[in-house]
Amino acid sequence: MSLLEVKNLTKYFDLSPGLVSRWLYGERILKAVDHISFSIEEGTTLGLVGESGCGKSTTARLITRLIPATEGEVYFQGQAVLSLPKKEVRGLRRDIQLVFQDPYASLNPRMRVLEIVGRPLTLYFGVKGQKRVDRVAELLAVVGLQPDHLYRYPHEFSGGQRQRIGIARALATRPKLIIADEPVSSLDVSVQAQVLNLFKKLQRELKLTMLFISHDLNVVGYIADIVGVMYAGKMMEIASVKEIFSTPLHPYTRGLLASNPTLSTFMEKIQTHLKGEIALPINPPTGCRLEPRCPIRVERCKFIEPILEDKHSHHWVACHEI
Repeated sequence: MSLLEVKNLTKYFDLSPGLVSRWLYGERILKAVDHISFSIEEGTTLGLVGESGCGKSTTARLITRLIPATEGEVYFQGQAVLSLPKKEVRGLRRDIQLVFQDPYASLNPRMRVLEIVGRPLTLYFGVKGQKRVDRVAELLAVVGLQPDHLYRYPHEFSGGQRQRIGIARALATRPKLIIADEPVSSLDVSVQAQVLNLFKKLQRELKLTMLFISHDLNVVGYIADIVGVMYAGKMMEIASVKEIFSTPLHPYTRGLLASNPTLSTFMEKIQTHLKGEIALPINPPTGCRLEPRCPIRVERCKFIEPILEDKHSHHWVACHEI
C-alpha cells in the first residue's frame, strides 16, 4: 500500500464572485489543480516539477488541509484525509510536515530557535524543560547547526541556516511524510548544494518519504526517485527519474529538458520547440492544455482532453499522440 495516494485532486478558484464582476467579465474559474492523481511509496521521494503557476504548491496545501479541495480524494496510510474531522487534522499534521520556500517568512521573528523547534515537541509529545532543550540540540545537530544556536533569533542566521532550522522543526514531530515546497529556490547556488546534500543524508539515515516540489529539473533529478511533471494544473507525465531524463515521452517534458542549459548535448537531439506563452488555467479549453503550444498536436487535441495512461511499464503520459 502506498503511504500517500492522491486521486483526482481538484482545486478551482472563482475569480468573479460578485454580480458586477460576472456582468463585466463573465464567469472566470481558475483551475489551479485539475483532477491530478499520483502515489508515493514509503521510503521514496516523488519530485513534482513544472513552471511557476502550474499548481505544485497548491497541491501541497491541499494534501495538508491548509486549503479545502473542490473535488478528489487523498489517502494517507489508507485514511481519507479530506473527510477527516477538524479535531483529527492536528494528528495528521504531526505525521505530514512542510518545509516552506521562504525560510525567513516561515519562522517567527520574535521567537528563538529553542521555541521554534521545541514547540512541536511540547504540543505533540509534552516535552518540556531540560528534556526539550536536549532534544532541540539533537535536532540542530542532525541538520548541521550548533548547540549555541538555540538562543538566537531567525534574523541572526543566513538563508541556508534558516532553512536548516525549518527542516529541524519539520523533523521534530518524527513525521512519516515531509513535503518540501521549493526549499532551495530562494538560496544561493552554493547553499542550495549544501541543503540538498542534507536532504540526501536525511533520506539515507532516516528513510524519509518526501514530496519534493521544484521548478528546477537538476534539483529534482538529484533528489527524487519518481518525477511528476505538471502544466497549467494538469499532470502530464509520471515516471522514474531515469526514464524522465533518458526517454521523456510528453512534448512538454521534452521541452523542459531541452531548455535546461546544463544537460548533455544528447538533449539537443530531442529538443521540442514549444511556441507561445504559458497557458493560464483560467476557463481553459476542453482539450489538452498544451495544445496551442504543442508541435505534435492534432485536431482532436483541441476538443478531447488526454488522460494519464501507462504507456510503457509504469511510465504514465497524458498525450493522444504518444
